[in-house]
Amino acid sequence: MKVSKRAQAVPASATMAVTSRAKELKAQGLDVISFGAGEPDFDTPQYIKDAAINAINAGKTGYTATPGIIELRKAISAKFKKENGLDYAPEQIVVNIGAKHSIYESMQAVLDPGDEVLLPRPYWVTYPEAIKLTGAVAKVVETDAANGYKITPQQIKDAITDKTAMLLLNSPSNPGGFTYTPDELAAIAKVLEGTDIMVLSDEIYERLVYGDTKFISFASLSEDAYNRTLTVNGFSKAFAMTGWRLGYTAGPLDAIKAMGRLQSHMTQNAVAFVQEAGVIAFNDSENIVESMRVQFEKRGAHMAKRLNAIDGITCPEPTGAFYCFPDVSAHFGKTIGDVEIKGSMDFAKTLLEQANVALVPGEPFGCDKNVRLSFACSLEQIDKGLDRLAEWLS
Repeated sequence: MKVSKRAQAVPASATMAVTSRAKELKAQGLDVISFGAGEPDFDTPQYIKDAAINAINAGKTGYTATPGIIELRKAISAKFKKENGLDYAPEQIVVNIGAKHSIYESMQAVLDPGDEVLLPRPYWVTYPEAIKLTGAVAKVVETDAANGYKITPQQIKDAITDKTAMLLLNSPSNPGGFTYTPDELAAIAKVLEGTDIMVLSDEIYERLVYGDTKFISFASLSEDAYNRTLTVNGFSKAFAMTGWRLGYTAGPLDAIKAMGRLQSHMTQNAVAFVQEAGVIAFNDSENIVESMRVQFEKRGAHMAKRLNAIDGITCPEPTGAFYCFPDVSAHFGKTIGDVEIKGSMDFAKTLLEQANVALVPGEPFGCDKNVRLSFACSLEQIDKGLDRLAEWLS
């Protein structure tokens, strides 16, 4: 059976591969501690589930308008106005099948073969593959731990060519859990003025920020930033709705209309009754999202402290999202249980097989020195898993 070169060039998601292997081992009866998938361990709030059930019972199970039901786009528009200071009309919003779909569809709508996308390293594993599938080229820009793994305005200046079509920003970030400050983003926006470079701002973790970190939406920085930015967000992380697959994109009308045209041939619309639940999700009268955020903040600080206490591991404390991204390269070259640890792939595979702890190697994120651990699990699980990690390394 013939398989296209395009499909052959795209690897499976590293995070999903780790999660799948961990589930296989669990099915064999092994006690596996998983720090793999970026998925909240909280259940979807009941008021959201009730809204979906009510919508099903009311017969809202058919096709909807391709860009989403108007009630949801109005609710998203109101959210942008209230929380981000952004004026997006409902016509400037398209509802997608999760934020991953939003990113893919955004790129398909605005990138052409040969275009360059500035991609800060480390990056989420799907970004380079989504870029590749448009025929565009990912121009990776190095960052380092000393600067919190964040790209600088000067680096952007130096990387821009006549082929540069887009800058991809993700704050708070996956895999690093780092967050750009308003001043840092404003300086980046200034560099882009006078260019025709678009910005894809992935803001899926915006509600999950910690300490004195202040989130700001890139498009809100200036009129210029507003006019060049596609803002991607969704319900998966903050509302614990990963399996519901509901995301959205807002931006310049021409780009959003183009996304709608593509979607009409790709998926048609997000699930009708899930959209109805999305309308209600913003009505979080009991501050359930905030209670989850508080728990994530405690876990992140605890995990980072525990990791830094292990010899040969250094880990910045995350300021957002629910990931730690420690440097474990001091252990490369060691032999553990007859296996030589040459890089992050060996580190993750051997740890899972020998100590039943699942984490994600840093190589697919562009940083082979690092590994990613999700703290979307209980403090007890964190301690149990990190105890095993420390014992395995010793």
